[in-house]
Amino acid sequence: MTDERGLQQAAEAVASAEALLIGAGAGMGVDSGLPDFRGDKGFWKAYPPYEKLGLNFIALANPRWFDEDPALAWGFYGHRLNLYRATPPHEGFQILRRWAARMKHGAFVYTSNVDGHFQRAGFDPDRVFEVHGTIDWMQCLDGLRYGCRIGIFPANAPLSIDETTMRAAEPLPKCPGCGKLARPNILMFNDGDWDESRSEAQRRRMQQWIVQVGARPTVIIECGAGTAVPSIRIRSEVLVGTGHTTLVRINPREPDVPPGHISLPMNALAALQEIDRRLT
Repeated sequence: MTDERGLQQAAEAVASAEALLIGAGAGMGVDSGLPDFRGDKGFWKAYPPYEKLGLNFIALANPRWFDEDPALAWGFYGHRLNLYRATPPHEGFQILRRWAARMKHGAFVYTSNVDGHFQRAGFDPDRVFEVHGTIDWMQCLDGLRYGCRIGIFPANAPLSIDETTMRAAEPLPKCPGCGKLARPNILMFNDGDWDESRSEAQRRRMQQWIVQVGARPTVIIECGAGTAVPSIRIRSEVLVGTGHTTLVRINPREPDVPPGHISLPMNALAALQEIDRRLT
């Protein structure tokens, strides 16, 4: 059952906006066929070998494995790199691009996803802020610790992963500067070595864009951002504090919004299609 009133309000907010901010969490990728890591059961359904090892998502998304067991670490991240590259972004990305093209100031994306799907869908890379980094870029494991100055570099070719053990085969990604092991440029749990320089540059570009937009009518379309990792939700709610911005929160399980904003308890793709239908 669709929320007719909410969808109509969302369509009116999009139609009247001069700028579009797109906030995206893990729920944005589910409609593309990417696995839902919500809870241990969801994660282990996607990756049964980890259940046998007793390792959940939080345990695996930890930089210590690159020191202690690099084949295990790259089995986890290499499989995701291969999967994200092989999976096409769903139609909702193109719907958002069409809306942005009609607006005077276009769009800017802020996402906690590391899959690179907004760039793959054709969004301007200079208008994307990847809050937690991305799988498509790497850094030297020793870079921030011991002074390798190579910085951040593009990810290597797809890795060979044994899906029965979820371990990566040699050769594992190496730093092109010093030849030591590389790791994804992703913020992990308990991660003091993440090189945030690329994401920080993206954040500054978004802030400059927001300043340029100023008090012009702006709509935030937030898709699939939950409270378990609240980075996107918090940012959305900070951004609506200016008074000229309307938040449309699309989330089937956690759709609550601040007073005066729009809640759609739906999956991302279905909601975007329904809003688009009312616009066209």
